[in-house]
Amino acid sequence: MKRLGLWFVLLVLGQTVQADIIETQITLPDNLGTGVMYLNDKQKNPSAGVIVIHEWWGLNDYARARARMLAKQGYAALAIDMYGTGKVATHPKDAKAFMEAAMADPEKMNQRFQAARTLMLKQQQVDPARLYAIGYCFGGGVVLHQARRGTDLAGVASFHGSLGTEQPAKAGEVKARVLVATGQADPMVPAEQVSGFVSEMTAAGVDLQLLSFPGVKHSFTNPGADAVAERFDMPVGYDAHADQASWEALMDFLAATPE
Repeated sequence: MKRLGLWFVLLVLGQTVQADIIETQITLPDNLGTGVMYLNDKQKNPSAGVIVIHEWWGLNDYARARARMLAKQGYAALAIDMYGTGKVATHPKDAKAFMEAAMADPEKMNQRFQAARTLMLKQQQVDPARLYAIGYCFGGGVVLHQARRGTDLAGVASFHGSLGTEQPAKAGEVKARVLVATGQADPMVPAEQVSGFVSEMTAAGVDLQLLSFPGVKHSFTNPGADAVAERFDMPVGYDAHADQASWEALMDFLAATPE
């Protein structure tokens, strides 16, 4: 707690401590929005830092839980509200509207991401050479976009995120390693999109690791997906094996020594 002034350079809205995990509400500059920082108080030496981007539902408890899990592993994690307004949906119609509104202003989304990146690089617990970004669903597409545009990151990881783009990666411009986990039974990320993505990454010379799970649907990492499927008749579903396997792959991804 004595290191608070050294760790945080933006406005602190509130702080709680649970089992060595320090949770701090932050606000980004220029009215770009808010987020939640999770730090492990036992982590004394610089390690990997991870920016976490939420599903289309918004910065809800699931996104925060993933960031907290990363902090428990000894990583600094910053979950950012990519909608910038604190909106959280519980109905797919609202989630779609929030997502489409955000995507209609890609420069604003980029500003939010870059503000989060700047904040992370100023944390004592973060090794600047080991800054990552991960995303789920909508967030997966966000972090892949950052990789494509050449943002200086050690790596990005997308979980059941969209792989298509109108601005494909160019050879020599992608700095980040890329990890993608997708379900073969996901109609939102069909096989032709996956194969097109692999071709795109190969042509651009990207260091890509692809996990493709047979019979697995969209949102397979989210335990709440089954309830969503039942309530709204959506083609989503939790898969414990795919969740665990993709999480273990992420742990290996983050632990790798940068070249």
